[in-house]
Amino acid sequence: MEAPISPPSDLPMTTPHADLAPVAAAAARVHDALGQVLVGQGDRIELLLAALLADGHVLIEGVPGVAKTLTARLLARVLDVSFARIQFTPDLMPSDVTGTSVFNPQDAAFSFRPGPIFAHLVLIDEINRAPAKTQAALFEVMEERQVTVDGTTHPLAPPFMVVATQNPLEHEGTYRLPEAQLDRFLFKIVVGFPSLDEEVEILERHERGNLMLAVNDVPRVLTAEGLAELRAAARAVHAEPVLRTYIAQIVQETRRHPALDLGGSPRASVGILMAGKALAALRGRDFLIPDDVQAVAAPVLRHRIRLTPDQEMDGKTPDDIVADILQRVPVPR
Repeated sequence: MEAPISPPSDLPMTTPHADLAPVAAAAARVHDALGQVLVGQGDRIELLLAALLADGHVLIEGVPGVAKTLTARLLARVLDVSFARIQFTPDLMPSDVTGTSVFNPQDAAFSFRPGPIFAHLVLIDEINRAPAKTQAALFEVMEERQVTVDGTTHPLAPPFMVVATQNPLEHEGTYRLPEAQLDRFLFKIVVGFPSLDEEVEILERHERGNLMLAVNDVPRVLTAEGLAELRAAARAVHAEPVLRTYIAQIVQETRRHPALDLGGSPRASVGILMAGKALAALRGRDFLIPDDVQAVAAPVLRHRIRLTPDQEMDGKTPDDIVADILQRVPVPR
């Protein structure tokens, strides 16, 4: 299971800025609401909230049965926004996702019928099961928050977030996601199995009652308008020039690391900056610190870098290389 991203306990505590107190309070309310159903998912929830504040998309990778879909559904519920789930399959067409123009005989004209992608929070289950043509339909949506059909552009209403899932084990009938699409995800969150105590807690909760009823009882704690205010507060988090240089050095190092065939793009640098600022805001700070940068480095980079074949054969992972890079790049003081 992904390591918690809380700062070390020996760091000095900072007094929350008055403008950021609502962000930390909203994050606490969301944690409490999701905790009514989810067990041991604090790190995943914090990253999802950071992505939401940073206006980014999330790719969740994990074996079946680790609550990937449930987490996205619960997040949509507590945020009180529209939600759509799209099950990607090999026969899915782009129009099944984005929508299509329908001829109206009464008006003798075509009208656009929006697809499920026009929800505020969209869950795409098993994103790697759809062919390249359908994958390409997501490029404009995820980057520009709009859909172009028959030469007409249809903007999506904010907030807009894609949470996609994929299974790392089963590859039959799947398509590898192109780097250009992976680069549009702010985070890749890797979900492992729960600990023994967490799994016992899951069993106890299932014995106590119906899971779906518990989901329906989760309160709605944040509106779309409230989220827009929190996003503005996160963007206002201050980043010292030395920290921007630190971020650039980390990403530059991915491009010359001997274990990597492909390094991070400038979008990765922007992603680390915006995600780090969002994480700082969630923790009630109006300034970025190196711990924020280090906490989001692996989720931002792990799907954007590619190991050399020999490193893969040696059992190395992208997280291993990111950890090595964080050791190499001097931390600003």
